[in-house]
Amino acid sequence: MPSQKIVSLIASATEILCALGFRDQLVGRSHECDFPESVKILPICTKPKFDTEGSSLEIDKRVKQVLKQSYSSVETRVDPRSALSVYEVFADVLEGLQPSVIVTQSHCVVCAVSLRDVEQAVSKFVSSRPKIVSLEPNTLEDIWQGIERVAEALEASERGVQLLEGLRRRITDLSTRVKSFSSRPSVAYIEWIDPLMAGGNWMPELVELAGGKNVFGEAGKHSPWLSFDQLAAEDPEIILIAPCGFDIKRARQDLPLLTAKIEWGQLRAAKQNKVFILDGNQYFNRPGPRLVESIEILAEIIHPNEFHFGHEGIGWKRL
Repeated sequence: MPSQKIVSLIASATEILCALGFRDQLVGRSHECDFPESVKILPICTKPKFDTEGSSLEIDKRVKQVLKQSYSSVETRVDPRSALSVYEVFADVLEGLQPSVIVTQSHCVVCAVSLRDVEQAVSKFVSSRPKIVSLEPNTLEDIWQGIERVAEALEASERGVQLLEGLRRRITDLSTRVKSFSSRPSVAYIEWIDPLMAGGNWMPELVELAGGKNVFGEAGKHSPWLSFDQLAAEDPEIILIAPCGFDIKRARQDLPLLTAKIEWGQLRAAKQNKVFILDGNQYFNRPGPRLVESIEILAEIIHPNEFHFGHEGIGWKRL
């Protein structure tokens, strides 16, 4: 297969590319691409348009302000999901790299550079006229199809087939064991702390595959806002806290926004010591190969007497 110069503008795509065996052809990355470790030496092609420091609420307000300003500057007939982005593309860096392929996504304007921004940069400034591969992962199957799409674009379909066979086999082995369990504890997956948000898209599927009963969010739909009263009313057996883009250490910083509430101590999960902090940034938020590890993490937490994959302390910790 021909050698190519590939730029990835989303962390999950970088992981997909490396899992397919294209690390040596990656020439550029987004500011969030950090796995595998070797990609950190690659030139950075993006940056956020807002200050990423501060509390969950402060970050949320900044993101919404950027989106508001962006939306007011585009024509109303343009779909906001493809027109807006909270990240900036370095067109000059792309021009210097002269990529033949750019991989991005059109799923979430808060997760990566928008497809529209990439197309504008390419059409105006990048003379190599690279092929653009855009992923739109809303469900687990979408993610697997995205892997196929990347493999096909790089003329490596067989590699895609082999990768997917391995990933699906691991999930099938786990979910088959889960089906024999009589217990399916109720699980609330928290994707943002302030304002409160539950997990949507592929997260409900992951919880169910790991043997839990997901109580908020629907598979294939965007993550829903959630009130503390709703959380208290549902009173799930297990609460998982994995703010989007946060590792465990960073997530802990904002935990008092929840745990300081008087009602927090009355929740069943809090009373029974079944609240867990997860590394959302490295696992659950990235729609790529490591979602299999994410399912394993969930299985360890939901059915601790049945599964021991060794992710505790790395992918998750008890509050």
